[in-house]
Amino acid sequence: MGDKTQLLAILLAARFRRPLPMIGGILVATLANHALAGALGHWVASALGPNWLRWIIGISFIAMAGWMLIPDRLDDEAVPKKALRLGVFGTTAIAFFFAEMGDKTQIATVALAARYDAFTAVVTGSTLGMMLASAPAVYFGEAVARRVSMRWVHSVSALVFLVLGLLTLLNPGQRL
Repeated sequence: MGDKTQLLAILLAARFRRPLPMIGGILVATLANHALAGALGHWVASALGPNWLRWIIGISFIAMAGWMLIPDRLDDEAVPKKALRLGVFGTTAIAFFFAEMGDKTQIATVALAARYDAFTAVVTGSTLGMMLASAPAVYFGEAVARRVSMRWVHSVSALVFLVLGLLTLLNPGQRL
């Protein structure tokens, strides 16, 4: 609870205000990511090492902070929904897939799949857990968006991602 994927769910819900395609995107992304976690997660972590992962994740959070401050036309109500290149579903699926890289849930999925000879049960269980945590965040974010200006949401989001990026970079002793 309270991790970066829930924050991402709230931010995307505030931006798109279409919960059902977002929840579908989260489901597809989580299934794909957790299935790959069982097969490839351990290899990637050992090949890159925790220091490289820390730098990649930290810098990506800081980049996301800067990106949140750049106003875009998607916040303008006059832009039609079809202007989204990937759509709400595609944008959510891609964002969640990458947000889960190196996340505690992904690492737990790798560890459980390695420990137990029950790949399907592990992937199903970790995906169900992610959905139970993320779906309420989507509805919360959509409700907030009806009451708060997008400029404020972008500013707070940028600050949160900046802090997460700096904490990731400045805490080299913590395992990802």
